[in-house]
Parts: sequence; structure tokens; C-alpha cells
Amino acid sequence: MKIHDQNKIRIKLQAYDHILLASSCNIILDTACRTKVKTKGPIALPSKRKIYCVLRSPHVDKDSREHFEIRSHVKIIDIYEPSSQIIDSLMKLNIPSGVDIEIKL
Repeated sequence: MKIHDQNKIRIKLQAYDHILLASSCNIILDTACRTKVKTKGPIALPSKRKIYCVLRSPHVDKDSREHFEIRSHVKIIDIYEPSSQIIDSLMKLNIPSGVDIEIKL
């Protein structure tokens, strides 16, 4: 049986801070290693850049502008053949705030 045919949990993590994202991935992978399930990842997806352009002065000097940038980093972790024990332990994890988690079965 191929790995792709098995049932799996896909965890998608999103954050603005890449260090926070990496620590969250390590927490999830440590939990998966303790319950001895097969994992794949973390797979880094391309980060999205959003640039905002703001006028420095509200009245004159339209040529004087300031640029701000927000980068959103995304990583995916796949857990193959999940048991009820791994699902319970994933629900009880203490993930830092600022990390958005999306879990698909």
C-alpha cells in the first residue's frame, strides 16, 4: 500500500514570525515522535509578501512615501495512520499565540 493511499492528517501552520512557526513545528513533531507515527514535513511553502505604500505627509509631498511589508510564512506537516491517541495529544498542545493552525483529516 502506498503512503498516499493511507488516511492522514494534514496540519497547515501559518504565522508572520518564522521563528515562532519553526518552534510550533518542533512541538508537533516531538508529539508525533512520542506516539510513534509516521510523519512527513515540515514542508515550507512559499512565503507571501504584502507591501503597503503610505504617504509620509498627509497634505503635500506626494513623492515622499514609506513602504511597509508583511510576510506570511506557511508550513505543512502530514501525519500518516493517525490513532486516537495522537489526535488527543494534538488537541492538548500548547501552541504559542500568533500561529494559525488548520487541521484536515
